[in-house]
Amino acid sequence: MVKPRMEVELAGLRLQNPVMPASGTFGFGEEYAPYLDLNSLGAIVTKSVTLEPTPGNPPPRVAETPAGILNSIGLQNPGLEVFIRDKMPFLRRLRPPVIVNIAGKTLEEYVELARRLDGVEGVAALEVNISCPNVKEGGLAFGSNPDQAARVIRAVRRVTSRPLIAKLTPNVTDVVAIAQGVEAAGADALSLINTLQGMAVDWQRRRPVLGSIAGGLSGPAVKPVALYAVWRVARAVKIPVIGMGGITTATDALEFLLAGARAVAVGTANLVNPRAMAEIIAGLEDYLLKHNIEDVNQVIGALET
Repeated sequence: MVKPRMEVELAGLRLQNPVMPASGTFGFGEEYAPYLDLNSLGAIVTKSVTLEPTPGNPPPRVAETPAGILNSIGLQNPGLEVFIRDKMPFLRRLRPPVIVNIAGKTLEEYVELARRLDGVEGVAALEVNISCPNVKEGGLAFGSNPDQAARVIRAVRRVTSRPLIAKLTPNVTDVVAIAQGVEAAGADALSLINTLQGMAVDWQRRRPVLGSIAGGLSGPAVKPVALYAVWRVARAVKIPVIGMGGITTATDALEFLLAGARAVAVGTANLVNPRAMAEIIAGLEDYLLKHNIEDVNQVIGALET
């Protein structure tokens, strides 16, 4: 059998395969270049970029749990100007589309970020982070309210021609309502899920482990929650979904594709195994070959219920 077709289309972007990094776990790509061929990925997704440099939250910022990690990085990044000047030259030399994740404290900051990035060569799409649980302003304040989430996407839509991907939080009563709201407001695709809120306690010191008390739980522990959210949302919207949450193997990725995700993003697994995405791509190809499936699109949404 010939090599299966791995290409998928996502919000007007043509991806050579459906595997990409989740924002926040991949820096700006350079850090992983010694470990895997970045040009083999379906897309590159950057760490969140804010208008001004952000130092992030006080340490400790990461705590291990039995089936994942808690993190409270707090969107640490060098700010928009440094990103454009120092990071984009490297990113625009890569073959996969570059998706820039943006985060703001206010509606106006989201709009300004989108407006300024709209003219930057090499930016293929924007992922609008309205779901970070680790910042005091913005983040969940927008993403947990259907009206506010739609308001951000609608405002950003007006100032950019780039495809817009809304990154949603699972820390809400009904993620479907928020997904439908941002779809109506102009989102071209959805990313879900961001991390679940949680905390860890140092019982000997009688203090929280994380410097900011609470953080975002990711890794295998959240996979069932993420799968359920992707399955529900993919059936309720017309725009494509990028599934993420605990994907560590090709089997995990396949489960998300079957549940309706058009593409998948790998997060915590990158921190454990820098070659995780390369192994997942190879594993998906092996699965298609073994089952005589000519095109990865044939498994997307093929879950029988």
